Amino acid sequence: MAEVDRATERLFTTVDGLSDAAVTAPSLLPGWTRGHVLAHLTRNADGLTNLLTWARTGVVTPQYASWERRNADIEDGAAHPAARHAAELRAAVDRFADAAAQMPAEAWAVVLDTGDPQPAARITWRRLREVEVHHVDLAAGYQPADWPDAFSHRLLHEVVASFAGRTQAPALILRATELGHPLTIGSAEHAPIVAGPAYALGGWLTGRTRGTGLTITPDGPLPELPDWI
Repeated sequence: MAEVDRATERLFTTVDGLSDAAVTAPSLLPGWTRGHVLAHLTRNADGLTNLLTWARTGVVTPQYASWERRNADIEDGAAHPAARHAAELRAAVDRFADAAAQMPAEAWAVVLDTGDPQPAARITWRRLREVEVHHVDLAAGYQPADWPDAFSHRLLHEVVASFAGRTQAPALILRATELGHPLTIGSAEHAPIVAGPAYALGGWLTGRTRGTGLTITPDGPLPELPDWI
């Protein structure tokens, strides 16, 4: 949660500098304005608060009432003025922090059956990932290079694991300059080597950059990647 709090404060440094006009400008996500991203970050905090409540109380509380309701809430909130976005996001962030503070130790080990069963302890990582990646999606100055090293490394490992077994994912050997071991997607035999800082690899694999700062051996264009999630 300390990492979530620090990432959230960095996010608010950006959010508090947005004007009403800036909120309506495009984000990095196709079809979404910055307002859509902010509304999603607000709804995500409340959705993850629901999951923490479920883990703590045992009362089934889905993240969202439905996917359709989640999408409708984002659309409805996207056009809000900047000050309202900031206020609603802060309120949702506070609710999430309060829910986390109320969790007894044993509740973090509760496995939630959400279709992809995971222990409640993973919820803090999920929020951190949302905040850091969508902060970049605001296209307001925050870049993958601004990610803390620990976040970049964990994100990189997670994305590589998520690509395992996906036929659309090209075979790759990834060499992060800060790490002492390669990461492999698919078969390593004859796979090209893509090297660079962990943040640059993570930004490229998640579709947040076009691979600036990366090198590929043998020389050639970086391969096309499937959508991350």
